[in-house]
Parts: sequence; C-alpha cells; structure tokens
Amino acid sequence: MSGDHTHPVHGTAAGDSYVALPPTAVDASPAGPTRVIVAWPGFDPPRTARALAAATPMTGVPVWRVYLDLPCSSPGGLESGEILRTEAIETYCAAVEDAVRRLPSALADIRRDLAIPDGPIGLAGFSVGGAAALLAAARDVVPVSTLALVAPVVAPSRAAREMEKRSGLGLAWTDEAHEAADRLDLATVAADLAGRDIATLLIGGAADRVVPAREITALRDVLRRHGTGAVESTTFRMGHALAAEPGTEAHPPITEAVRVDGVLTDWFRERLATTPDDRLAGAPRAPENEDVLPADSGDGAWSLDSGGGPPEARETAEPWSAGAGSAR
Repeated sequence: MSGDHTHPVHGTAAGDSYVALPPTAVDASPAGPTRVIVAWPGFDPPRTARALAAATPMTGVPVWRVYLDLPCSSPGGLESGEILRTEAIETYCAAVEDAVRRLPSALADIRRDLAIPDGPIGLAGFSVGGAAALLAAARDVVPVSTLALVAPVVAPSRAAREMEKRSGLGLAWTDEAHEAADRLDLATVAADLAGRDIATLLIGGAADRVVPAREITALRDVLRRHGTGAVESTTFRMGHALAAEPGTEAHPPITEAVRVDGVLTDWFRERLATTPDDRLAGAPRAPENEDVLPADSGDGAWSLDSGGGPPEARETAEPWSAGAGSAR
C-alpha cells in the first residue's frame, strides 16, 4: 500500500475489500486513543464499502474511517421476499457471524496498511452491518470505545415475519435457520454489553419496514436497562435504504444519507475529537446541530427533521471517488 494519506485508500483486510478515508478535518484533532472507525454496509443500498463511504463519509471526524465489505451478501436484500428463503437467512447469519470473526484479523491488516497505532476503535454499521457491529462489541473481539448503528436489524426473525405478512408468501426456513436467526436477536445480544460503558447511538427510519422505529427505541431501552453505557436514539423520516439502487457504487449521497452523515459526524466528533475552542474553554464541545430535539421526547424517538423542507444534499469538504486514491 502506498499513498500520502490525503486521499482515500483502497485495500483488502482479512479477505474483504475496504475503502479508508483519512483524517483530513482541519478544525479538530483526536481527543484520545481511538484513531479509527470501522463501518460495515448492509444487504440493501448501500451494499458495498465504497457505496457506504460515499453515503456517510463523516468528513469532520479527525480519525480514519474505514468502510469494510461484509464477507457475503444477498442480492435481493432484506426488503424483498428473498429473506423468506432458508438460503437467504443462512447468508445473513453467515455475513454477521463471519464479519465479527474476521474483525481482529481485518483490524490488524488495516493498522498495518495505514500505520494506525493500537487502541480501541469506533464501530459503525448499516442494517446487516449494524447487527455485526453490535455483536462484535458484545463479544469483545476487539476493544470498542463507541458504537453507531444505522437501522440495525434488531430481530431477523421478526423482519421475516413482517415480510411474510406484506407479501403473502410463506416463510420457508428450516429449524436450524430459525435457531441461527434467533441467536442474532440484538435484544438478547445486548445482555453481553452489561457494564461495558460503550456509548451507543441508534438511528432509525420512521418509514422503515425492515426495522420499524419502535424496534430501535425498544433496543435502546434494553441497552439502558443492562447499563451498557450512554445510549441515544434518533429517528428520521426515511425508509431503510441510505442510497439509490443498486447501491453498489460510489455516488453523491441522497438527502437521507446527508442527514444521517451529519448525526454520525456529530456523534463521533463529540466523543473522539477536540477542537481549539474546547482546549481554550477547557470544557466538552457542545452539539452543533441546532435541529436536534431531546432524545427522550415523546415515546423515546425523536427526529432531526423538525419542520421546514428537507435539507439540500451538500458536498463534503473532502470530495472523493471510489476509483481515486491509492491502492495496495
């Protein structure tokens, strides 16, 4: 791998492709030992590392953001009737389990390629990738300082049953497939995070049919009951996908992705970064997003889309192409 660490880096870690965006933020610097965030995509758009990096680049976060492909994928995604087949749920379970199993080796490769020192990492993920991120933290396969999960698949069995109702098709899982899916119910996994003090952000969509907003707030409440650390949740007026179909290439972000990227950026900056103002004031940095409503308002879900029209998609300060940068 070669490069000047001012452009995206493309490589392979533990057999899976990644896109790494370097820390180019000019108004912040790392505040602690966490120097990298690893993020996984989903089975629905964005389906690849390069597509997720384009959708949510988190440019303002002054650490490496590494977007890592899942070990396998299902072309039909979770919003289609594919999830009702045994083969599809087996692929889902394999993607989550294998992503977690490979993470220590993948992280070692990433640290070597990018000269990142040892230390805890931030973990993020969308949909299937969100489930993998929570499972990786719960199993303690690598040290994790903070989590951010966008529409994580809270319960694959419930997602399949909802699809069964909507489509009129029958669920055709084997008993073994049911058992494998139930093991990946995040409400059950959450117990393994008890007392770990890992700050966690959950992002859901009010129009998401794969992961309804009520599941996001329910998972938040479960994590809080287990004392896993600070847990916040947010709900946007969006569906499940964060990119247009097919969601495999790097394209300018859609409006929903711009909103999510802003919240992810704020979340990680507040926990992993310091600014000149912070150092002068000697106090924690206050949130910059003026549209944020209290996380505990109403039924526990809150929305950043509070009045007015949707924000325009904006260019980031770090324009990049999945075909640009250096390669290993």
